Amino acid sequence: MLSKEQNDALTRVGPGTPMGDLLRMYWYPVAFQKDLDDWPIKKVRLLGEDFALWKTPEGGYGIMQERCPHRHASMVYGVVEPGGLRCGYHGWKFDCDGVCTDQPAEPDKSSFKENIKAFAGKAEAMGGMVWVYIGPDPAPELPRFDVFVDPGFKDAGHSVLPCNWLQIMENSVDPHHVEWLHGNYFRFIGEQKGFVAPTGFQKKHVKVGFDAMEWGILKRRVLEGNTEDMDDWAIGHPLVFPYCMRVGGAGIEQMQIRVPIDDTHTWTLFYSNHQPVGLTEFPDQIYPESYEYRWLDDKGEHIVDYIEGQDVMAWVTQGDITDRTAEHIGKSDIGVVMLRRMFREQMALVAEGKDPTVAFTREKHDRIGLPCEKDKFGVNFLEFALAWLEMGSSRYSPALDTIKKLHIDAASIRGDMPGQNLVVPGQ
Repeated sequence: MLSKEQNDALTRVGPGTPMGDLLRMYWYPVAFQKDLDDWPIKKVRLLGEDFALWKTPEGGYGIMQERCPHRHASMVYGVVEPGGLRCGYHGWKFDCDGVCTDQPAEPDKSSFKENIKAFAGKAEAMGGMVWVYIGPDPAPELPRFDVFVDPGFKDAGHSVLPCNWLQIMENSVDPHHVEWLHGNYFRFIGEQKGFVAPTGFQKKHVKVGFDAMEWGILKRRVLEGNTEDMDDWAIGHPLVFPYCMRVGGAGIEQMQIRVPIDDTHTWTLFYSNHQPVGLTEFPDQIYPESYEYRWLDDKGEHIVDYIEGQDVMAWVTQGDITDRTAEHIGKSDIGVVMLRRMFREQMALVAEGKDPTVAFTREKHDRIGLPCEKDKFGVNFLEFALAWLEMGSSRYSPALDTIKKLHIDAASIRGDMPGQNLVVPGQ
């Protein structure tokens, strides 16, 4: 268990907190590009602070503090113009660097505006989303991970959850929950509701492994009946520090993203790139198909008959910030312990004025490839893909039928159409 002070240090993300200082060294997605095509200004909240995000007439993006430095009206209700964002209240204008460039009611010869500067971060587009950096200069490079930049058909389910981001991330280094939450519990639900739950999750974990790597922690496992030669152990998949997890298999490449809105709210995304083996051309997309996945039913109860819904239940029911002073950590929680240690080490570096050493880069690049198993549990590719789509958050995607057809067409090209028994993919 942790002390209250240790728990606070790991979970509080506001300005001036140890974790907040560390997390501000990284880039975050805060909106979909299509949102700003519909209306060019959007309020966003990140790491406990409020900002105005806007799309410039030139096609770029800017982000600045929400409150105008003049008399604190919201810049979210401003006017987008060439060269910046103008406050709707009195017309003060700020460029993408936060420099005040115009104060219409001040005398023409006044130098007052030269003394005014708003806080402004950096904003870039990648993979159909707008990413921002609100930390100290110089900004690191935005990591262009494979899922976001590789060709394929992309969709992204998202929702805001009322809990701290860290308890979601700790789930990413907790492989044992798969056989219980997605195995035993899923079986119980199926028995009660009259459907057959997937059996793939019910396999016992014979061996698990965690290795520190450049981008975070590589997670590996051997399930009962499998061997260390299989992808689940030989390759594995990474927790991408500090707020993502890379998963996939059978032509579905996914980044699970957990953006800390503030201490008690997290924007969670399941961003998938469908590139089934056998296909080289994909339907045209301007942006990924984005949609909100459901995690509560009409009665306010958790929806737990799909994989991510079960995860959400486990995350949210821990409370807005789980009380780690009352937990009982066992040997099976080695991944959680490793992650907490990594956070403490990286916080200490930033407190000394140094750059983080995990998942942080100042090198320009076009693409970063991440290790991720392709052959998940040794299951037929199409069986795996259809189960992922039908029993995961993608079941809420408006493009579900299109995506299914892609995987069926690819299986036909490969010549490995499966039988009727589907195995739901794991995490």
